[in-house]
Amino acid sequence: MGIIALILVSVLLNCAAQLCMKNGMIAVGEITGGLAGALTALPSMVTNISLWISAFCYIVSIGLWLVVLSKVDVSFAYPFLSIGYVISAVVGYFAFHEAVTPVRIAGIAVICIGVILISRS
Repeated sequence: MGIIALILVSVLLNCAAQLCMKNGMIAVGEITGGLAGALTALPSMVTNISLWISAFCYIVSIGLWLVVLSKVDVSFAYPFLSIGYVISAVVGYFAFHEAVTPVRIAGIAVICIGVILISRS
């Protein structure tokens, strides 16, 4: 697998982890009351399959990222993480009905241009 593909798989798994985490916390519900509220919600979080999938995706993503960093400069690899912002905004819009304002769209466009420029360096 080429290094760009390895980076993209790691980034996609990281993004999937965030989206699974959001899905899991929708099921758990809003946590209020600080630490006491978090402790009250803990049993629901520990038994939530989306949160377990999220943790698995993070673990695999970190493993792949370590392989990536053993092969390329961090200054080359790290900007690719911003692709996750793009994907999470799109999925957030369609799956979670989150607002994607014109300013966010402009930011996403800037991110995409930046990643393209870095990938060609």
